[in-house]
Amino acid sequence: MTDIANENQKLFVPALGGLYRMLSPYSYAFMRFCTGAVLVPHGWSKVASGWATGAGIKAIAGKGLPFPEVLAYLTVFSEFAAAILLAIGLFTRFAAATVAIQMAVVMFVFQWQYGYFWTDKGVEYALLLMLLCIAIVFRGGERCSVDRLIGREL
Repeated sequence: MTDIANENQKLFVPALGGLYRMLSPYSYAFMRFCTGAVLVPHGWSKVASGWATGAGIKAIAGKGLPFPEVLAYLTVFSEFAAAILLAIGLFTRFAAATVAIQMAVVMFVFQWQYGYFWTDKGVEYALLLMLLCIAIVFRGGERCSVDRLIGREL
């Protein structure tokens, strides 16, 4: 798969063609970084508030899920640590799979009842993150990732 823009593509602003060609190889790395980075504040707020030892356990237990303590800590891990790993591209496929699974649980267990739109607590945001992470699982860290730097990928 190539990241280079199609030379025959007609641009609305042809003068930007050089910029597009220069930056397009980094577009996937930018998308991967943003996918992880946008989730980090959600995880940090859970870390800082002690969510996994209080409100998280109550919320998870309230939905009838087993092992609410373990799932609360896994949620914090996914939203904070795995999101950081995803952003920097370390253990990228593992991190993306972790976030994708967590977002699927959030969608189907916690937000499904509210419908689609995130402005009404719906699944929209979690769905977007899940789909982005599924795509990242298939492609891996690629360029501009720690995985590439160390020469290994999970």
